Amino acid sequence: MTLPLDVHARRAAIATRIQTDREVDFASLAEEFGVSEMTIRRDIEKLEEQGIARRVLGGAIAFGGKSTEPSFDVRTAVAAGEKAHIATAVADLLAPQETVILDSGSTVLAVARALKGRGLGLTVITPSLLVAVELADEPDTTVLLTGGKIRPGELSLIGAEAEDFYLRYNCDTYVMGIAGVHGRRGASEYHREEGNVKQAAMRAADRVIVAADASKLGRVQLINVAPVSAISVLVTDGPASHPTVEALRAAGVDVRCVDAAHAPAP
Repeated sequence: MTLPLDVHARRAAIATRIQTDREVDFASLAEEFGVSEMTIRRDIEKLEEQGIARRVLGGAIAFGGKSTEPSFDVRTAVAAGEKAHIATAVADLLAPQETVILDSGSTVLAVARALKGRGLGLTVITPSLLVAVELADEPDTTVLLTGGKIRPGELSLIGAEAEDFYLRYNCDTYVMGIAGVHGRRGASEYHREEGNVKQAAMRAADRVIVAADASKLGRVQLINVAPVSAISVLVTDGPASHPTVEALRAAGVDVRCVDAAHAPAP
């Protein structure tokens, strides 16, 4: 039995389990997390409200045929430590004075935090209000926030104004957060307008770095964003033996696996 987690961390862990296994039962979760089945039922009810799970007799199943996007708060809590290590590895790939597009999403927000204090003198373009606020007071950093419509919950900017913003700039690197990375299907996303903004950002950059934790590997979501051939670098905490990692490496993608010691694996 694991040590008890706080409610937010427990629900984040349950959400990840549902997305991975597609089906869970109350009794097993109660034993694993050291709480009562009633507590697990309340957790599942909250995840059902967020569109992540659907209750069935004795447990819950993943909502819908394709995964439904968890809330930003849930995604931020899931694998937070791993995302911080991925973020450090991504930050190490950026050179001084680059013009960098930092995407929306919890993993790229971690990248923004990893850049603080490095003194790289970056010009950062972002559709994320959270990323913009994170780097707003960073010395020698210029932050350009795209226009567009605010997407509630995500606090990202979407729509035609956000897409057209990238037509003005030639950028060195785009750091993309993504919902799924597959060895054949490439990068995919839950939300159509988010996917459109990602494609516009990708066209404006010379290099595309995809930052994805292990839970994203092998997943295919509703909206196609980028073929494998458009990905320059994949940074992940997934194992080097993962089929998606092997497929991308075979296709010529520079894959950086962050090992258990929290450093890029050789």
